[in-house]
Amino acid sequence: MRLPNICIGERLLSPLFQRTVAMNSMSHPKNNSADTSAVFSVTVTERGPLLVHGRPPLTLQIIATDERNESRSFRTGQRFSTDAEPTALCRCGASKRKPYCDGSHTRAEWDPTLTASEEPLLEGAERIEGETLVLTDNPAYCVFARFCHPDGDTWTLTEHSEDPAARKQAIREASLCPSARLTAWDRTTKRPYEFRYEPSLGLIEDPVVGASGGVWVRGGIPIRREDGRTYELRNRVVLCRCGQSANKPYCDGTHAAVKWQDGLEAAAAERTEEPAPEPVPAE
Repeated sequence: MRLPNICIGERLLSPLFQRTVAMNSMSHPKNNSADTSAVFSVTVTERGPLLVHGRPPLTLQIIATDERNESRSFRTGQRFSTDAEPTALCRCGASKRKPYCDGSHTRAEWDPTLTASEEPLLEGAERIEGETLVLTDNPAYCVFARFCHPDGDTWTLTEHSEDPAARKQAIREASLCPSARLTAWDRTTKRPYEFRYEPSLGLIEDPVVGASGGVWVRGGIPIRREDGRTYELRNRVVLCRCGQSANKPYCDGTHAAVKWQDGLEAAAAERTEEPAPEPVPAE
């Protein structure tokens, strides 16, 4: 997958994600487009699958690593059909037709209870302050993708963000976090850095750990429960599909601990890692 430029409020960021926020009332950029909400959505059924509406593209997203096995980017692999309306994706982890639901949730031993807090992600986030950046961090949303590790961890890089190289790397690492556990904010403009994602879904694969991750929901696709209650609208969200998260419907990284695998062919992925995008300075 070619990652777009990182930006905050400039032309490379869709107007749908442009948002001026006060630092004491931060909120994640989200797609408020009536068109997007009308066309795309994901419904989390109470005891069964994820129902995908609007036929957004669905592809394998494989964590690409360097020679030290540090997470660096994503590679796009096989594309899966979402032509069925809706398309039912397995979230119990037991389907024999992954990524699709085959009814195994009715027989599998799993707890489908949706336990995630209804509070916005930033309500439980810690703040790490540097000279030019603020990093927000909500550990409950960690999906163990490990983009926060290379070249000095994101927290330390933020604290040293007066250095241009450290600032650039902190922004990149935080923005690559698939779940938005980490977000980098410009300290002067109080705006977040985000990749501009088109509405799409990704099935995360982690070859280094030997596990398959969650469903990466990108570009402000609305997520709701069967009774109509909606989850916080965000640019990047990861939903559990192994059936073992303690923060359902969100992924909490348990797939890595239990080495859950979906059996999909990651070998069909493109093997060329995309170049690092360049951040655009704040206006």
